[in-house]
Order: sequence, then structure tokens, then C-alpha cells
Amino acid sequence: MCVAYSKPWLIVVFLACVLSAQAEEQLRYRRNSLAMILVYHPEDEFGAEIFKAFDSLPVPDKYDDHNIAHIRVIDNSYIEGVQRNQKGYYKATYGHALTPTELRANAKYTEDMLNRFEVGKLLVAQWFGMTGDTEEDATFNTRLIQERGQYNASDIDVALALQTTRGLATLSDAGEELLGNTYVLVNDITYVTAEQEAEVAKATLNAIGEFFDAITKSNVGSSVADVAGEIADSFTGFKVKTHSYLYQLEWNDSIAAVFYTYHYTDKPDAKRMKAFMEDKKTYRLKYVAHEYEFDKKSVLKGQYTRTELVRTICARSMDKNIVALGKQYEDFKVKTPVYQVLSDNHGKIAGYAAKIGMKEGVNEASKFQVIQRVQNPETGKTTYKYIATIKPKKGAIWDNRYNAVLEQADGATLPYTTFTKVSGGEILPGMLLVEGKYRKVVE
Repeated sequence: MCVAYSKPWLIVVFLACVLSAQAEEQLRYRRNSLAMILVYHPEDEFGAEIFKAFDSLPVPDKYDDHNIAHIRVIDNSYIEGVQRNQKGYYKATYGHALTPTELRANAKYTEDMLNRFEVGKLLVAQWFGMTGDTEEDATFNTRLIQERGQYNASDIDVALALQTTRGLATLSDAGEELLGNTYVLVNDITYVTAEQEAEVAKATLNAIGEFFDAITKSNVGSSVADVAGEIADSFTGFKVKTHSYLYQLEWNDSIAAVFYTYHYTDKPDAKRMKAFMEDKKTYRLKYVAHEYEFDKKSVLKGQYTRTELVRTICARSMDKNIVALGKQYEDFKVKTPVYQVLSDNHGKIAGYAAKIGMKEGVNEASKFQVIQRVQNPETGKTTYKYIATIKPKKGAIWDNRYNAVLEQADGATLPYTTFTKVSGGEILPGMLLVEGKYRKVVE
């Protein structure tokens, strides 16, 4: 924290604080907002530990945390044993991968459940800072939208905005860039243990052993199977199977018009608040994508307790799915700022630093567009302008995965990933990186 003193010789400290604050301001950007929910399987041996691990993990820092405190878990226990064509979750277990039909059923069931419990409305209420204990004293405000969208109070004043074309454009821009990029990620996590693998290995080896003994009329095969089974039992692996279902808050001009015309109020207004609370149709979530992650070869180098092992593997599995969902569904892509332009000893540009790495799926084959956010002074609308294309520098990719430092992984102690320019113009701190091509860029 910077503190300015009246002594003249400390003026340098004060100026350094100002410059530091300006640099931080330059790196502010609009993230997508994300709420995360777990499908909980209490019947599983590791179910409680997966729940604890999930509940302790923060929303990835490239997204704004939009979690709803009392909606973090969907308990699957009351639909255990659900049969095909009935409502409920089809569960991935060892030896049973979910079929496309089962995946579609799970996605639809989750969408229906989220909308039945009006999660979309809760997300909107959170965006607009709904406070108050009753309909008579409840109000909305735009402080969170100002903060995340980098608007000043007059830009986003609803009463003023509704009277001007520019004001309406600013509200529309905020809706598209902020509310329209609000997501709920439902993670269904099951697991494979060494014991499960060992049981299958034993069964397979026993069958092979019995077949071998029948042919050779000996018990050599059974002996081999017994030894192999003991080896399989000694393995202490734990691998998770993570199905992630992504949902997006529906927000467009028609929905915004309903909210601002009939529901929004920054002063107590029981009629408007009652209309908001009783509206069952306007604020909804739509299913947009599914991703599945299961790494059969996952090995952790560090020494972990059972709890920390589960937490680390769950965190990395969900991170992989988030990266894959961003590639699959463009609006979910991570945007991150250029942190620093790097120079060599001669003052020549040597690269560009950004605070992303292996956690966000960066590898030597990755390519990123550098884009600049431009706000039209007449309309207040935001557009993105293409600046350059960059790629990670070999050997300079930050390993920022969960607990990578504990494992002493290569690249874990780097402060950022270094990129080099492939083509394009001048790159400055605060410009944004987006992996691949971003369709919202205006050339």
C-alpha cells in the first residue's frame, strides 16, 4: 500500500505510487464472469473430499467471480439409480463412459434445474447489487457494473441513460460485454482409483491365467496373475473424470428493456421489486457446450496428503476443461492484458510478458492475437481492433498450474510467460491477448 508523506524528500515515493497506480489501471480489463457448481456424489468413497476440494478452489483468476453463495452443489444422491429416459444424471463410472444420448440428457436436465431454481435471475440480481430484506425496501444499484466495466457513475446512471441515445448505447454495451458474458459451469466429477484399476487388472489376468493353465495343464498362469494383481494393488493412483457443462446467461436488448422498464429501481419500490421477483420467464440460462477431461497418464511429482492430492487433481482437471471450452465456444475465451514490454540490455524489444501459462493451456504451438479495446466517444460502444500476432517463446512458458511450485515443475518459478511477435504493429502494455482468432475484432 502506498502512503504519501509531507517530507519533501519522499516526493519520489509518492510519484512512484502514482505511476504504479497508473500501470495497474492500464492493465484493467473486462473479464467474463463465472459461477461454478459441483454435481455431488455422496455415495462415492471420495465424494466428500471432492466436495471439500471443489469448495476450497477459487474461480480461475482470468474470470470475475460470480458465484452464488447458496447455490454451489447439486446433490445427486436423491436420483441415484435413475433409469434411461427418466430425469436425473447419468453417472460416469469406471468402465462406463457416458454415451452422447446420456450427455445430452444430463445437459438438458441441468439447464431445466438451473432455470427452475431461477439461477439466471439470481445472477442478474447479483450484477445489480440487489439489497434489502423485503420487496418494500429492496433496491438495485450499478456499482458492480461500473467496477467491472470501467464506467464512471454518470456513464451508467440508468435514469439518465434511458433519456439519451448515447446512454442507451452505453447500457447496451455494458449488457453485451458484461451480463451477456456471464456463465455457469457445472462440473460433474467422478474418479478412478488404483483399487478399481487393480480389480479389473486382476480379473483380466485371472482369465488369461486360467486360459493359459487350461492349454498347458499347469498352474503357472494363475501364479503370474496373482503376482500381477499384487503389483496392481500396490499402485496408489487417483484420476478424476470431469464432465463440465457450460451455461450462459441470456441477455439481449429485449431482456434489458424488460429489466430497465419494469424491474430496475434504485429507490424502494415494492411494485417493481415484486414484478422482478415474480417474473419466471425473462432471466434464463441456456446450455452452450460440454467438455470432458480424463488423463489416464496423470502423475503428480510432489508429496501430497490425500486431501491435497484430490484438490490438486480436481483443480487441474477443471482448468483443462475451461481451456477446451474457450476454444470450443468463442465468447468464453480468456482475454488477458500484455503485462510488460521486455527489453534487452541495449533497449531493444526482446518480447512481451503476460500473466498466463500452462493453466490456461499455453504451449509452444499456441498463437495469440493482440487486440486493443476501443470505445467510440459518440456512442460509448466498445469495439476491438487487431494489432499483432504473437506466440510463446520456447522455454519461457510459465507453469502456473495448481501446486506446480510445490512439485518444482519446470517453469513454475517464472513470473509470467514471454511471447515474441510473429507479425503486426506496435504492442503496448494493457492491450489484450486472445488465443486464436477473435471474431469480434474489427480490422
